[in-house]
Amino acid sequence: MSTLSQKLSAWLSLSRPPFHSVGVLPFVLGGVLAWQREGIFHWNICAWGTLGVVFVMLSTYYAGEYWDYVEDSLGYSLSASAHREPSRFAGGSRVLQRGLLPRHAALWGSLVGLLLAIGVALVLRLGYRTGPWTIPFAVVGLLGGFFYSTRPIRWVSTGLGELWIAFCYGWLPVAVGYYLQVGEVIPLIHWLAIPIGLTIFNVILLNEFPDYPADRAAGKANLTVRLGRERASLLYGLASLGSWIATWVSIGQGVPSRIGWFYAPILVLSLTLVVLVVRGHWRNPTVLERLCAATLAVNLGTTAAYILAFVR
Repeated sequence: MSTLSQKLSAWLSLSRPPFHSVGVLPFVLGGVLAWQREGIFHWNICAWGTLGVVFVMLSTYYAGEYWDYVEDSLGYSLSASAHREPSRFAGGSRVLQRGLLPRHAALWGSLVGLLLAIGVALVLRLGYRTGPWTIPFAVVGLLGGFFYSTRPIRWVSTGLGELWIAFCYGWLPVAVGYYLQVGEVIPLIHWLAIPIGLTIFNVILLNEFPDYPADRAAGKANLTVRLGRERASLLYGLASLGSWIATWVSIGQGVPSRIGWFYAPILVLSLTLVVLVVRGHWRNPTVLERLCAATLAVNLGTTAAYILAFVR
């Protein structure tokens, strides 16, 4: 493989494209909601908005790779010493730890992503005349994403990082997807965002389990480190319960009742995961890897259920 191909492959791994779905899908939901409720949908605005969401996530992921370098390196070393593969859902991409790219590349990449996200917001506001909240929404997304790991704010070590993620991958993309098309945010969006936000909260919370020893040793005071994995398991169950209730309540707020058909298998999966997590099956690294993957599926499935419910 040529040097150029190696670098491109390394940047692709660093970008973690499969994890962009958790931001893009809720944004699409907002656009679908605008189309079905108001009969308004502009493909060019949707395309630019999706690009902006991707740039925000790239800035977030690259910043995490740079600022979490110490704990990710420690986690990588612990996995190697235990003769097991690192988790696919925690500890970053390991591109920097394997020396495939210099550490400063992630920092510069995050800054470029930040500037490109702001550039897209300016194109939408000035070029397509989207509403006055276009740029403030972009700034809020960057504030929550870029500073999730970036010092001196570093939300991940304040105990508020997981809540920021719930907001930035829950309410914000749904609201922005709708707002860019229609120019307002309606109350129904809040009800859609609650179960999506709670399920992505659980994704982040459980993804912290494999990194717990390294994060604790490095002083990364995220929610799982603060609570311990036993109590964090109970919080996982409570967040899941909240998502089930919120999905049910949203039907009375304007969500078509047919969502039940699409959400039923997601509910069964989520119930199963709560039982397994609360009973401590996460102690087995192989099982924990599967629990993380299934929790991500619950988040994506919840968003997809809403999209399918609104598409006639």
